[in-house]
Order: sequence, then structure tokens, then C-alpha cells
Amino acid sequence: MLKSFGVTTSLIKVAIFHGGRLLLNGQTAWAIANVQPGDEVGIEVPNEAANDAVTPCELPFEIAYEDRDFLVINKAAGVATVPAHNVAVQDSLVNRVKAYYQRQGYENQVTHVATRLDRDTSGLVIFPKHRFAHAVLDRQLKAHQVFKQYEALVGGTVAEHGYLDAPIQRDPASFVKRMIGPAGKAAVTEYWRLATVAGASRVKIQLHTGRTHQIRAHFAWRGTPLFGDEMYGGDCQLLHRQALHCQKIRFYSPFLAKTISLTAPLPADLQALQAQLGLTGDQPK
Repeated sequence: MLKSFGVTTSLIKVAIFHGGRLLLNGQTAWAIANVQPGDEVGIEVPNEAANDAVTPCELPFEIAYEDRDFLVINKAAGVATVPAHNVAVQDSLVNRVKAYYQRQGYENQVTHVATRLDRDTSGLVIFPKHRFAHAVLDRQLKAHQVFKQYEALVGGTVAEHGYLDAPIQRDPASFVKRMIGPAGKAAVTEYWRLATVAGASRVKIQLHTGRTHQIRAHFAWRGTPLFGDEMYGGDCQLLHRQALHCQKIRFYSPFLAKTISLTAPLPADLQALQAQLGLTGDQPK
């Protein structure tokens, strides 16, 4: 029964063997307890201590939404979501959120991160505030039930609406870069043109898969790389980071029994580029 609400087997094991509890009508119960119609079944998991390997960073970030279970941040470009492996980096959203949790005195101190953005992509990132919330959101992500919408500025002209359907794999010449290739994993990107002028388009994007660098690699493959995306051949004269922003996000909170829908406005640098390119104006509905 608990699994139907996103409670994983590993979370149940934590409750049973590591200081948590399974509850039946508010009382401690065994996993094999009989459940009758009308019974209330619950789970308590122990609080999580902070990871000492993560150094807290006191630099600020913008909170788009927060409740008891989820923290959603409007990430600025130039900040990594998580610390890089094997690199002595002490500034990422994870480091900043750890410092924030410490200042707030939250019972759970582990910085769970459910969605990620590249360092130079701005926009909304979800941090579940405890392992139960993380398990719930991870299940939604795997079932493609978390809605994310991006806005980008690309070089060239695109169709009014279209799909980019091409497998993405690692570029053998780079540790980081991706490329389209037959050995890659299936990747589908849907887009809508919002505005276009000679040599530039403004697009709304929805991912149907979640590959690394998917938007950047797909638009470069079709010959319309993102402005500022040096790695994928974009024009960097007007912008020095990829013109990509995670603008909208929507997910369900079973703890509040409601859908959380959030929008993050375009940051100033992308608004300025839009104006410079002549791509401003109201979005079509």
C-alpha cells in the first residue's frame, strides 16, 4: 500500500532497521500487519545528518518556492547544481543549500537534489528536503510526470512546431560533450517557435527524455545551436553562456495533496539578448 504513494523498498527498510517506524492507525506496526478498509498507514523515517564531505557555502540563491517537503531554487547561470567529481569545488547549489539548511536549523540536513541544470543554464531546480520527498519525486520523474519547460534563443530559423528525435551519445573526443550517434540513447525534444527574425529564433522547449546536454546537442545537430553555447558551435559574440532557461516546472506533492506549478522569469541577460535580436513580444498561448 505504501508503495502506491511513492514509498520505496529501501525507504521501508530504513524505517524498519535504521530508527524509523511503520505506523498503523498511529501505532507502531510490523510490515506484515493486516490492513483493513479505513485504516491509516504511515511511515516515519529518521532524520538525516549532514554529509561532512560537502562544504557549506554562504553565497546566496533565489528561492522560487519552499514548503516543509520541497525547496525550489531559481538557479543563476554560472553556478553548478552539484559539486564536480574529483574537483575541489566548494561552490555549487548543493553547497549553498547545505549552508541554508544549517542556518534554518532543519532536522534533515542532507541536500537531496532531484533535477539538475548545466552550470551555464539558468532556471528552476528542485531540492526535496528529506528522503521520503526525494523518493516520491524520483518516482514521478521516472514516470515522466514532472513537467519542465525551457526557453532558448537559437541561431537560425526553426519550424513553428517540431520534434528533434535523434540518439545522443558521448563525443569520443571529449569527456563532457555529447553528439548524435547510432550508439546513443534515444532522445526526443519537442519545441514551439515563439518568435523569429533573420538568423535567430526564440523557442519554447519540452523534453520527452532527459539526456545530458539534450537541448544543446539536438539544436546544434539541426544546425541551429544556442546563442552563447561555445561547446556546440553557438554564436558567442553577444552572450557568453548558452541562452537556455528552465522557465516552468510542475510536480505533485502528496504531502499537500496538490500540484505545485512554478514559473521563473527570464534573467536579465537573456531578456537583453532577446531585445538586441528583436525577439521580444508576448508569447502565443
